[in-house]
Amino acid sequence: MELEQYNYSVEEVQENNLKDILIKYLFNWKWFLLSLILGFTLGFIYLRYHTPQYEVNATILIKDDKKGGMSDELSAFEDLGILKNNKNIDNEIEILKSRSLMTRVVKELNLNVAYYSFGRPIEHERYNDTPIKVSYTCSDSIKTEPTGNWVLIPESINSFILKNGDNNEVIGTYNFNEEVKTQFGKLIFSTTNWFTNDYLNLSFRVVISKIDEVVNNYLGSIKVNPVNKTSNAITISLRDAIAEKAADIVDNLIKQHNLDAISDKNQVSQNTANFINERIRFITSELSEVEGEAEDFKMKNRLTDVESEAKLFLQTGSNSEMNLVEASTQVKIAEYVNDYISKHDSPSDLIPSNLGLNDGGLSLQINDYNKLVLERKRLIVNSGERNPLIENLDAQIKELKMSIKVSLSNLLNTLQIKAKEISKKENEINAKISTVPKYEREYRTIQRQQQIKESLYLYLLQKREETNIALAVTVANAKIIDKAYSNGEMVAPNKKVIYLSSFLLGLILPIIVLYVIELLDTKVYGKKDTDKAKLPYLGDIPQSNSKNKLVVVENDRSNIAEGFRLLRTNVEFITGNLKNQSKCIFVTSTVGKEGKSFIALNLAASFALSGKKVLLIGTDLRAPKILNYLNLADRKGVTNYVAEGDLKPEELIFKMQNFNTFDVLPSGPIPPNPAELLMNSKMKELFDYAKANYEYVIVDTAPVGLVADTLLISEYADATVFVARAGVLDKRLLRIAESLNKEKRLPNMACLINGSNYRKG
Repeated sequence: MELEQYNYSVEEVQENNLKDILIKYLFNWKWFLLSLILGFTLGFIYLRYHTPQYEVNATILIKDDKKGGMSDELSAFEDLGILKNNKNIDNEIEILKSRSLMTRVVKELNLNVAYYSFGRPIEHERYNDTPIKVSYTCSDSIKTEPTGNWVLIPESINSFILKNGDNNEVIGTYNFNEEVKTQFGKLIFSTTNWFTNDYLNLSFRVVISKIDEVVNNYLGSIKVNPVNKTSNAITISLRDAIAEKAADIVDNLIKQHNLDAISDKNQVSQNTANFINERIRFITSELSEVEGEAEDFKMKNRLTDVESEAKLFLQTGSNSEMNLVEASTQVKIAEYVNDYISKHDSPSDLIPSNLGLNDGGLSLQINDYNKLVLERKRLIVNSGERNPLIENLDAQIKELKMSIKVSLSNLLNTLQIKAKEISKKENEINAKISTVPKYEREYRTIQRQQQIKESLYLYLLQKREETNIALAVTVANAKIIDKAYSNGEMVAPNKKVIYLSSFLLGLILPIIVLYVIELLDTKVYGKKDTDKAKLPYLGDIPQSNSKNKLVVVENDRSNIAEGFRLLRTNVEFITGNLKNQSKCIFVTSTVGKEGKSFIALNLAASFALSGKKVLLIGTDLRAPKILNYLNLADRKGVTNYVAEGDLKPEELIFKMQNFNTFDVLPSGPIPPNPAELLMNSKMKELFDYAKANYEYVIVDTAPVGLVADTLLISEYADATVFVARAGVLDKRLLRIAESLNKEKRLPNMACLINGSNYRKG
């Protein structure tokens, strides 16, 4: 009967059966427990030695007229031409993240000096509660000198020991508030209000770092993001080991940003004020000259009231004179602005605005020009002039300035034409008063100049007051909605995440290790290996720890004994339909040391205990093991039977002790030509004798992977038990058994796993 007929054929099974994997890992639970303990220990150590981090957040509103950012109080000054500079949210974010602002914050808060107290197990930074303080006589020295690191140990309230923080070398003993010479120059170590006697003989570390390094550190940590896409609100976040320190940094950053914005706004107003003051001084001088001329004219000609004589004509020409004054004033202002633009041609120069030109388009152009100049100044702080944004602004400024010049030129021409027309009308009036004495005409000329100068003077005084108001009410761009605050909860390291990671690490690490070990292990362990080789599976025999090789004895209920009983049943099953009453079972393997002799011996014993008459024949003539397993001395056997010729099988067969139906025919001495002996016709006689006198003939044969001995006598076998030693045989060698089974060179071959380990098989 072939094994395939009774469902012993190889079935297609999944290589990594989930149940097998779980069982394998459960048998290694100790490694998982150890790994979990190690993982949680590492997580605890990480949390214990890692400095906790706290996060502070602040929210500010960037004021924008278009989105309601201007307060009602300040909107009253809108007609004066101030407080109209709309801000771009993206530009403000870049400015808040700029190096220049952070550098000012670091310098103002003295963040490049850090204080630490030695603790268990790590040092803790002290901020406002530091018991010691260091100051330096030259603040600029810290910009170029290397970093400094000192350890300070107070001996008393007045003195301390100073050590080099890098090598712990004692520098000396000094008094507090005494100058100490260092690579930075002279430093002064002093105590603060937090210092008490409890701090005596304790160690404190003082670290002075380069400002650039500290700035880089905080620039990498701070986060500035808009609250949402439609809002002008910005959130500023910062993480630090000290929440109070982080809050001070964020608040000071907002402060520096507002100061910077106020400075930019004041610059426009200040430039306008300077221009107005300059013109006032000039007009004052001209007005004094005109008034002096009028006074001299009256005194020279002994006149008191020249106007009364030409009252009628003056009444007629009053309207014309007013128009001429207004036109002349506009011409002067236009000339002043044009002259200012010609003298200040740099893209960073601002143009005085709100001077009263009666041209709304030109005033709007000047305001737009000043906005672009201010935006350029603010952006150039954080980037070079080659920045595409700067180059784009320069182009816009240049184009707008040309447009302003053209507009001024057109306005000036228009005003001059208007003034000429008014002057022409004035001449007509003068012709009508030709009868007026010469003195009246001369005085009118002087009076007209005086009125023009007075009008311009009063106008400039009004604009100066407006500019001063603009300087007084200048407000910051950023309104603080929420000052920097922290909820006091540690944000890093996250205990839940760390312990979860520790758990996953403890769980995954042994899985990976076991998987890699299994991946690198090429040994045979169980049925799944024989299934991959497409070999019929006969069963497995558990690992034997007994020194006695004969493990199957009467009334034994051990696992290994039960394994051989199951093997016996399976062998009976696959040979059950053989016509001959006696069955010859070959036991072989691929290589030596796989336990085939052990299997053959105990399989024979199992059949004998079931009441069958059994003969165990040793045909492994090259490496016989049976007599050694039975602790018997060498004796004659198969070799003698075939070689000598006159011996009978019954003369060489001996009975096993404690067994009634178990006989053994050993292999005998090792011959020089095992293959020739096995091919001898005497072997057929031997097997005929065995089958005629025994119900089961168990044959211990040579390994088929090393020699061809077994194949030479395979014709006498009814079934073949192919032994594969778990943890010993390489999986690749199963190809030999697969080939033999495929070619049917060993009858009814089935694979038996010897020394199986349920954890791996």
